[in-house]
This record gives sequence, C-alpha cells and structure tokens, in this order.
Amino acid sequence: MPHIAVKIFPGRSEQQKHEFAAKVIEAAKSVFGSSDTSLSLAILDVAPEEWDVEVYGPEIQANEDKLYKRPGYGSLAIPSE
Repeated sequence: MPHIAVKIFPGRSEQQKHEFAAKVIEAAKSVFGSSDTSLSLAILDVAPEEWDVEVYGPEIQANEDKLYKRPGYGSLAIPSE
C-alpha cells in the first residue's frame, strides 16, 4: 500500500516517466510513512481520443467527491475569476 496509477497522454519520454515516478514515490514515503517495498506505481498512456471514455467519465466525474485536485477542463472545471 499504496499502488499509484497515473494516466497521461502519450508522448512523455521514459526518462520523464522515471523522474516523475521517483518524485511521487518519495512524496508517498514522506507523507504516508510507506516503505519503498510497499509502494508500486504505474504510468499508463491514454490516447487523447479515448480520454473522455477511459478516464474523464469513469475516474474523474464518477469520483468527483474524492478529487483532491479538480481538472481545469470539462464539466468539473472551476470557473476562472
């Protein structure tokens, strides 16, 4: 615990993914007190044309009450001032 899954558009390099994963893992260890052996992280590429069906609807909209950071796009976007 925990397993962290990140979904992004394709195009990031393996180096970027490894750097991101290392920083997120360090944050999880620091904040949650997790050990390195208890953590796992996956980065999944999702094509832009599939985003609404695979991510926005089932994971973002369906879990609106669990979002700690809302997106700046779509129906859940916070209006800019």
